[in-house]
Amino acid sequence: MDRKRIALVAHDARKPDLIGWLGANIRALEGNVFWSTGTTGRLVREAHPQLDITSLKSGPLGGDQQIGAMIAEGRIDLLVFFVDPMTAQPHDVDVKALTRLATLYNIPMACNEATADMVISSPLFTSGYRPRAVDFAAHNSRSL
Repeated sequence: MDRKRIALVAHDARKPDLIGWLGANIRALEGNVFWSTGTTGRLVREAHPQLDITSLKSGPLGGDQQIGAMIAEGRIDLLVFFVDPMTAQPHDVDVKALTRLATLYNIPMACNEATADMVISSPLFTSGYRPRAVDFAAHNSRSL
């Protein structure tokens, strides 16, 4: 199996949902490599020590931006970001920047359990599939 490089993020109210989703799908996810924002990563490691997870900074302290940088560098294959749409986030601009980069770089992004289920149950998840690379040549060579 081609090891996927998966970023895990969850707002506070959704952390238990992410932990539960990982547990329900542990067989499909084992063998992949994970990066996560700080608190989420700690909770994932405690609940699922068999997963290969690296914790970055807490989201509000720069973790969302660290994952965004990894996306821009081509180091993330999937973003699983369980969003809480009912709670205002003090670092909302970081959240928007992260989701913007995943969209810009054509990285699959699951913001809820149903989408995450669809992504990992796809035959593309276990194949060598890589999303089409985005060509920024026109943008980089534009004249101002």
